[in-house]
Amino acid sequence: MNLITDIERKLDALAAHSLTRRRRVTDGACAPRQSVDGRDLLAFCSNDYLGLAAHPQIIEALREGASLYGAGSGASHLVSGHSRAHELLEQRLAESMAPYLVEARALSLCTGYMANLAILTALGQDGEAMIFSEALNHASLIDGARLARAGVTVYPHGDVAALDALLAASSAATKVVVTDSVFSMDGDLAPLPALLAACERHGAWLVVDDAHGFGVLGANGHGALEHFGLQSPNLIYMGTLGKAAGVGGAFVAAHASVIELLIQRARPYIYTTAAPPALAHALLTSLAIIGGAEGAARRAHLTALIDSLRGALRFERWQLPLSHTTIQPVIIGSNDDALRASASLHQQGLWVPAIRPPTVAPGTARLRVTLSASHTHSDVARLADALNELERAAP
Repeated sequence: MNLITDIERKLDALAAHSLTRRRRVTDGACAPRQSVDGRDLLAFCSNDYLGLAAHPQIIEALREGASLYGAGSGASHLVSGHSRAHELLEQRLAESMAPYLVEARALSLCTGYMANLAILTALGQDGEAMIFSEALNHASLIDGARLARAGVTVYPHGDVAALDALLAASSAATKVVVTDSVFSMDGDLAPLPALLAACERHGAWLVVDDAHGFGVLGANGHGALEHFGLQSPNLIYMGTLGKAAGVGGAFVAAHASVIELLIQRARPYIYTTAAPPALAHALLTSLAIIGGAEGAARRAHLTALIDSLRGALRFERWQLPLSHTTIQPVIIGSNDDALRASASLHQQGLWVPAIRPPTVAPGTARLRVTLSASHTHSDVARLADALNELERAAP
């Protein structure tokens, strides 16, 4: 078979099942109102939860960072790419996470995907580990588990009793439980206190991917660990810096010895060029906003928007799962129906993407609504009215 023909056959199969994805081109800064493919839209699909991506103080800090450090880092962290800006950022992140970890230290990486690969592959390198992975974990955690030289067991979503039994039956020298904190397609929270208790009973690590919690959850925006009031040497925490923090990158925070192990053994950290120092410099301003009065006000406004949206939706057939986070999924069912709903919203000037398998299970295609502190109550009311009308008119 001709090689190109084979590729085209695979693409045709995706199209036949309504699984083709497409990119849209935006102009201007990330914000609720954007020009998308030349059309003005009100967007409910960004992960810029606190509305910091276009914050003037952060933009100015990024300019200042570029003037101080240039455009790029030039090398990996372990060669010559670890700048003063990276060092200050890691120190600031370690200070933020110190109340929840023992001998906290932080390590910055280019992306959350790389951070998760780094954690799991470093812990599993000796071939004596068993990874216990939550059923609804993000793709980066799934891939990290696959790449680790470790056994992998998947436990049912939120089922602490099942996990406890698996941990009790395991004779692995190193046990690693890994979970999202806020599940990216459902918006619900993992039962972290019960998971941590199980890990402490059985001498296991608990790796928490707080991509959608850092900056949003907790009184100071420190994320899921602060939200639940957790503290343990068994915790390994991953937070992203391109969502609520509004810039880019990610970090791992854990006991200092864990971080040193990642520096020495984590291939996604060792063998990649460090992120531009200007980003780290800008993130120092972002973290100051998150932890200050402005960050608290933005989180309070965001909470009010979430309550407003949930209170305004009146579905009879579509499902609105229980979620008090920025992620509000509207489960429709079939791929075609979800695509039609998304297209109808687009015609009304609303940008809400349809999420389909393999990102979610077959038969649970959905609209993934995400809210930002930059939205207004009138924005949310407009979306709710459109969704209610669509659901009533759906065949």
